[in-house]
Amino acid sequence: MLLLEPTTCPGLFYSTPAQDGPLSRLRIPAGLLTAPQSEAIVHLADQFGVGAVQITNRANVQIRGVQSGIPTATLKHLQAMGLASPIASVDAIRNIMGSPTAGIDRQQLVDTRPLVQSWNRYLISRPDFAVLSPKFSVCFAGGESVCVGDRPNDISLVALEVDGQIHFQLHLSLGERGDTPQAVGVLIKPESTLEVLAALAEVYRDYTIQGSDRAPKPRLRELLHNWGVEAYLRLAEKRLSWRLQRSEPRINPAPANKTGHLGVHPQRQLNFSYVGVVLPLGRLTTHQLQGLTSLATQYGSSTLRLTPWQNVLLPDIANAHIIAVQQGIEALGLSTSTTHPWSAIVSCSGMTGCKSSATDTQSHALALASYLEQHVTLDRPLNIHLSGCEKSCAQHYPSDIALVGVATADRPSYTIYVGSGSTQFGQELYREQAFESLPVMIAHLWQTYQNHRINPDETLGEFASRHSIAELRQMISTPNLATGGET
Repeated sequence: MLLLEPTTCPGLFYSTPAQDGPLSRLRIPAGLLTAPQSEAIVHLADQFGVGAVQITNRANVQIRGVQSGIPTATLKHLQAMGLASPIASVDAIRNIMGSPTAGIDRQQLVDTRPLVQSWNRYLISRPDFAVLSPKFSVCFAGGESVCVGDRPNDISLVALEVDGQIHFQLHLSLGERGDTPQAVGVLIKPESTLEVLAALAEVYRDYTIQGSDRAPKPRLRELLHNWGVEAYLRLAEKRLSWRLQRSEPRINPAPANKTGHLGVHPQRQLNFSYVGVVLPLGRLTTHQLQGLTSLATQYGSSTLRLTPWQNVLLPDIANAHIIAVQQGIEALGLSTSTTHPWSAIVSCSGMTGCKSSATDTQSHALALASYLEQHVTLDRPLNIHLSGCEKSCAQHYPSDIALVGVATADRPSYTIYVGSGSTQFGQELYREQAFESLPVMIAHLWQTYQNHRINPDETLGEFASRHSIAELRQMISTPNLATGGET
C-alpha cells in the first residue's frame, strides 16, 4: 500500500479518521466525471468502503468507512483513470471548481473546461506545490447561469465582457473563512490565465516555505492579510513577462440559486437538455451511481457532472429521451424536483466526520427530510442549513432556516435562526432546542408562512425577515417547544 502522512483534509493516498470509519476523498476537477471514472469509483466504494459515496460541497467524491488501506495496484489504476495525481504528494491540492454547466450553459461567456483541464495538468506536475495547504482552491467561472463565482475559493477567475472582449476578472480570498472572494482590479485574457495562476501559486509557495514550521499550513488569505493585495500582485508580476492589466473592480457575482440546476434545462446545443438530480445530502449508493452512469451512457454523452450543491447533472440528453431518463432516475429512488425535501437541506459532516461539531448533523438532516416528506408539501424551494458549529462549513450564504449545533450539558441541541439578521445565520428564533422538537416546529413554520406570505414568490426567509422575533414566535407557538430550552 502507498500511504502518505495524513492531514486534516481527507485524501486518496491516505485516510482521515472519522467517527463512522476512515474517510478517503477523490478530487474531481470541476466535478467532471466520465462513465469509466464513475464505474471505477463504484468498484472502489464496493471493494474498500461501505457501498456508498458522498458528493461534497466542492463537487468532490468521498468514500466513507474505508476499512483497509487501498492497495498500490488500485491506486495506480486510479492514477491511470485520471482520478488521482501521478505525483501522490500533490494529489491533495487538486481542488478546482467550475460551473457544472460549463460548455452547455446558454448564458456562458466562455467554456472553462479546457482551462480546468490545463490547470489540473499543470498543478499535478509540480511536486514543489506539495507544500501548499490542501485547501488551496482555484475557481473558473465562465459567466454561466449556474454560477460558482460566489463560492469560497482562494482564487477565482470570473468571466466578463469588456469592450467587446472576454476577460477574466481576478478575485481573491480577502475576507474571513467562507467569505466570497473579492475582485482586486485585475483583468486577465483567457490565453494568459494559466501563466498568471502559476505566478500566483509560486508566490504563495514561497510564503508557505518561509513558514514551513507552521501547522496547519497557512492559507492564501493569511498571506493577503499579512502582505496586502498589492504586494502579492507585484511579486506575481515579477514572474511574468508583462504587466498585469489593471481595471476598476466590477460587480462581484451574486449568490447562485442553489436549486436552479435541478430538473430539466435546455442546453446551448439545439434539441439537447441536461437533467439535475437531487441527492440526499450528496449521498449515493453504488447501485444508484451505477444506475445514473448507465443512463448517462445510454441517453447522454457518457458523462456526469457533480455540483457544489451536492447534486449531479446528466448532460447532453436528447429532448426525445427526457421522459425515459426521468423514469430511470425515479426508478433509482431519486428525484429531480426543486421542491423535494432533499433539495431543501444542506448539512456539514457533523460529529461523525468533524471534531468541531457539537451535533450529528447528518443523521438529523436525514430525519428532518424524512419528516418533511411525510408531513409537508413544499410548493417552492426552501433552504435549511444544519451546521454542527458556527464555522458554517457546508454553506457560506444565508439560508431560510439555519440550525446551528450547540454543546449543552445534558444533550446536543440547536439554535434556530431564520431570515436575515445581525448574525451570519439570520435572526435568532430559539436557543438550545433539542433536535426532537425541531421537525414539528419547522413544519409548523412552513405552514404558517404559506398562510401569511405576501405572494407565492416571497421566500420563507423574506417572510421571516419582515416580522419581529416576537411576532414569529407567536405565529408558530406550539407546545412541542415548551421544554426545549432557553429562549
